[in-house]
Amino acid sequence: MKQERNMRRWAIVSVINDLVTDQRVNKSCLVLQQAGYEVLLVGRRQRKSPGMDSRPYGTHRMRLLFEKGPCFYATFNIRLFFFLLFHRVDFLFSNDLDTLLPNFLISKIKRVPMLYDSHEYFTETPELVHRPFVQGVWKRIEGMVLPYLREMITVNESIAQLFREKYHIQVHVVRNIPLRSLLPTRKTRSDLALPADKHLLLLQGSGINVQRGAEELVEAMRYLDDCHLIIIGGGDVLPQLKQMVQEMSLSNVQFLPRMPYAEMMVYTQCAELGFSIDKDTNLNYRFSLPNKLFDYIQAGVPVVASRLPEIEKVIRQYDIGTFVGGHSPEHIAEVVRTALEDKERYQCWKSHLPQAAEALCWENEAPKLLAICRQYGCKEPQKHS
Repeated sequence: MKQERNMRRWAIVSVINDLVTDQRVNKSCLVLQQAGYEVLLVGRRQRKSPGMDSRPYGTHRMRLLFEKGPCFYATFNIRLFFFLLFHRVDFLFSNDLDTLLPNFLISKIKRVPMLYDSHEYFTETPELVHRPFVQGVWKRIEGMVLPYLREMITVNESIAQLFREKYHIQVHVVRNIPLRSLLPTRKTRSDLALPADKHLLLLQGSGINVQRGAEELVEAMRYLDDCHLIIIGGGDVLPQLKQMVQEMSLSNVQFLPRMPYAEMMVYTQCAELGFSIDKDTNLNYRFSLPNKLFDYIQAGVPVVASRLPEIEKVIRQYDIGTFVGGHSPEHIAEVVRTALEDKERYQCWKSHLPQAAEALCWENEAPKLLAICRQYGCKEPQKHS
């Protein structure tokens, strides 16, 4: 039995969130299992975190005294370092810059391989670009580690090219797209207590933050009495959105909290238009390829989007939606009205979505990640006492 345990290969996957709704990390863990690893996923538990769903691999969520700010990031990284130090591991999988340093240090101390997956261009997020000292700290961490990596992963070609040019390392692209097999059984609007006499609009995601067009979309609802907007998820701009709804007395905007993916997608499938209208105010947003775009595609929902290069490429390739030319609430409302009133064009988008969904699914993307992970599995596991 002890010999069998020592023959197993153990992978620890770390991410700074509470694990519940992070589908990319979940899919990475499933691929690592397919590559032959025993997987442990490590994150944090916040006071308002939902309970964990059942997973076919191990999970561990650390409780921290701080939940935001510099003290939170410092505490998380220290706790993660010691967790990795005192647990057996043959392969480290680090998600995003805020887990990179402890993973890198442990990979050197234990002489085990590490793979880094950057879900965004973190150092250019709007939360950092106007805070030069904090941005500088993260840039120094990135600059200390990335030149020493053999390779890394990121979510699209535009961001991959930025990393290649800056650090001269191999960067693989693994897009964050959903599993078709996770698409739930459809429910009616009546089942979900949604209005049957209005057009249903949707904005979803775990990062509904500033400069992502949510404020203007909410204000646009003043001009769309025949529409009902659902906002599902979390983010730092939600309190402001809720205050706007109250101040403008908008009865056609509804907020739903973060929820398990399958539950969220039940609502997504009821929508008539899905929104991804980030502003081109920083490199991270300019080159983003958000999860919600592919969720809308899998749910068969036409998309209203900003003209950002990676997003525009997908929508134009499959002809599955339209674009906003700016972010004034009046303009957004006009784009929505035009999209809904042009029935022929709308049905054309709908007819193209099944083909897009068939192509843009994790079942087609996973083999790329599996091939990378199996490269690391070729090494004999480290000897453990």
